[in-house]
Amino acid sequence: MATAVNDEATAALWPATLPGDAANQPLTVAPALAKKLEKLGIRRRFDFILHLPLRYEDETHLFPIVDAPYNRVVLVEGEVTAQQVQYQPRKQLVATLADGKGVLQLRFIHFYPSQIKQLTVGNRIRALGEVRRGFHGDEMVHPKIREVVPDMPLADSLTPIYSTVNGLNQPTLRKLVQAQLHSLPLDDTLPVSLLDKLQLDSFATAVQLLHQPTPDYSAAQLSDPQLSAWQRLKFDELLAQQLSMRLAYRSRRQGAAAVMHSKGELVARLMASLPFALTRAQQRVLAEISTDLQQSHPMHRLLQGDVGSGKTIVAALSALLAIEAGYQVALMAPTEILAEQHYFKLSSWLQPLGIRVSWLSGSLTKKQKQAAIAEISSGEASLAIGTHALFQHGVEFARLGLVIVDEQHRFGVSQRLALQAKGGESHQLMMSATPIPRTLAMSFYADLDVSVIDELPPGRTPVVTKLINSQRRDQIIAHVDKTCAEGQQVYWVCPLIEESETLQLQTAVDTHLQLSAELAPLQVGLLHGRMKPDEKAAIMSAFAANQLQVLVATTVIEVGVDVPNASLMVIEHAERMGLSQLHQLRGRVGRGSAKSICVLMFEPPLSELAKARLKVIYENTDGFEIARQDLQIRGPGEFLGARQSGLPMLRFADLEEDIALLEAAREWAPLLLERFPEAADAHLLRWLAGREHFLKA
Repeated sequence: MATAVNDEATAALWPATLPGDAANQPLTVAPALAKKLEKLGIRRRFDFILHLPLRYEDETHLFPIVDAPYNRVVLVEGEVTAQQVQYQPRKQLVATLADGKGVLQLRFIHFYPSQIKQLTVGNRIRALGEVRRGFHGDEMVHPKIREVVPDMPLADSLTPIYSTVNGLNQPTLRKLVQAQLHSLPLDDTLPVSLLDKLQLDSFATAVQLLHQPTPDYSAAQLSDPQLSAWQRLKFDELLAQQLSMRLAYRSRRQGAAAVMHSKGELVARLMASLPFALTRAQQRVLAEISTDLQQSHPMHRLLQGDVGSGKTIVAALSALLAIEAGYQVALMAPTEILAEQHYFKLSSWLQPLGIRVSWLSGSLTKKQKQAAIAEISSGEASLAIGTHALFQHGVEFARLGLVIVDEQHRFGVSQRLALQAKGGESHQLMMSATPIPRTLAMSFYADLDVSVIDELPPGRTPVVTKLINSQRRDQIIAHVDKTCAEGQQVYWVCPLIEESETLQLQTAVDTHLQLSAELAPLQVGLLHGRMKPDEKAAIMSAFAANQLQVLVATTVIEVGVDVPNASLMVIEHAERMGLSQLHQLRGRVGRGSAKSICVLMFEPPLSELAKARLKVIYENTDGFEIARQDLQIRGPGEFLGARQSGLPMLRFADLEEDIALLEAAREWAPLLLERFPEAADAHLLRWLAGREHFLKA
């Protein structure tokens, strides 16, 4: 990809006029229409320009009925020779269209009186739809129909089809788009030199072609992601993302945070008490965090590592650095069971050092909550661990200096911002056991400093993954019995707690009853998210102490549970789970010296998507490779939890296909910010329209 320009001539090549304020004016439409447009993400005039077609219909070419190809949307014309409303097997309107050489049935399951009138016998009709073989011959189901008037011309270009909502039809939406296309300035925000080097169309050329395709383009050509117009729009979108990320990074580094100097005495004392030493990767990451905490600007670091890589001890040691410097630490986890696991683990490490650890969650009694809040607000608690309850109204910190967020992608953006606000410009350490693929790190995490624990602690046993049909359930239960007889323990994971009429999945409650009977006298426990905290804690303690040989659980054990003696995991209905979840669950075994197995039990028949997921998890143990393929299967929206993250998602660019454009955007973003800040602002306004604040989280 071309390198960025550095010559002074660039300024002279800049467009004379940047997009004006008119483009960003709010819509002046009726409230009912505004609500519909809001659902499409259209809030200002320029949003119509960026609301690009999903596909195109070809009304430029008329097919004789006899030559109309199957399984393709085509336009035919003929005379209505018959019409009737049928009532068996269900009410429907059926008309016969003939053009002298061929006959076609037009079938409408849902219809209006106006369509009955249009299809009056003798009327000449054009029908646009997909021809298919029907029971009584070739037919179109729910075609778009139009009466033919004398000398009625064919369309001179393809017809764009847009994403829409109920109550907003295509003709109306097309008129709204066309009105803005012809009235708004479509000036470029990018320098001519950049467009030349990357061989990109002008912005006006690109959007006009996509909204108003010329007759010499086919629907297939216009849908090709390599089309020059799409390349321009994708680059603009990626550039806006890179600009926003860099501005967010720059803004954070201009903030003022506590400078945390510590002698490392608490770190040394904890390390001396542990039965293991840090890996080189853990030592490197801890050094990076320590350096960040000593800066006057807030740390905003993402700590990622595969399952079992040892992120929790790094978080504990990071907390000690802040505590020794005189500050409080908040550790937030997305689920109560994970937060509890952190509380028990960190309490066992830190309380012997004289550090008060407080626990706060939504399930505590009012009295317990008040006591925890008092400890936190007074500063008596140096470390507060909990769920989203940590940032609710009424919880105040005496001197919050470091916020640690585990599984950060599972929190909503407003939740992360709320906790951040508790400490003003506090340092932030975000942890994720879902490895981030390179392309995602380059785009959605470009504003973060990233640390990777890329080394597993010694003694971790590779986990063998097996795919087994649920019809072999009896054999699996027999293997569970054999594993327990050898002194090992077993997880049995079920996706639901209670019977679901829609999914009909085996439930944890039923499975617990069944295994308790079939595996007697083995002790079988049950763990799920609806149990009270003390009940969950008691079950986990009993399992960790080998008082329970089998633990039937829902996916609440996905993260944070560490029982080295567990060497077998059975996951029911694995075909219904995501790749990262399966990988997380599999990571609960293989933590000891015994050979470990993860059985993925599936219910046939498998969909193609389910086959693809299970193939990936069966063939790979590297979390980064699994994450890369998961990104390909699901896309960045689902991978990141876009509904929760609040991040402006990419609408046009594909992170795998458009890596060259992403790299070019990364290269040009700092140059634009440095030399053409006004143009960078205009580009951001065009593409993000005020959504940049989400990136602060």
